[in-house]
Amino acid sequence: MAREFVAAGPLDVVEDRVGTGSTDWYGMSFAPSTAEHARLDEPDLERRITLLRACWAFFDSVAARVSPEMRKGPRGGGRDRNRIVRHTIRTESEEFAKQLGLRIPEEGALTPTGLHQHRETYVAAIRAYNDGQVKRPMRSWTLPFLIRHSADHMLDHAWEMEDNDLSPQDRA
Repeated sequence: MAREFVAAGPLDVVEDRVGTGSTDWYGMSFAPSTAEHARLDEPDLERRITLLRACWAFFDSVAARVSPEMRKGPRGGGRDRNRIVRHTIRTESEEFAKQLGLRIPEEGALTPTGLHQHRETYVAAIRAYNDGQVKRPMRSWTLPFLIRHSADHMLDHAWEMEDNDLSPQDRA
């Protein structure tokens, strides 16, 4: 999505917010910003879903090309690729999805078919929630925060795999 980012121009800081201790450790917010409390209009919702899908695609491409074993160190505690993939997918499908009222069977998204089905169901639930079709509101999360948190989580662990990849690198 490089062209889209270039076309958008410089970023504007719209809020400066103190995060939790988790923000310091993980580098991402664990609470909705003030701007993430309104219902999303259709173009903004679709833009965010497109970004989420791009994060999923990036995560999947990184997982497919990095070494199965990861360099040991503080980031990730020395997990191998498959444990990182398992953690990331399970967190979204079994924890984040609950915010939308979805109940994915334990490990239900860990197969290619299950992952595809989860992601399609997740996006459909995001749309339904935004349209007011889900009657149970999220307690401390908001829909924009959920989408951002899902995307951030995917990117964070994709970068973790890239940082700790032991594949021979072509440095030429």
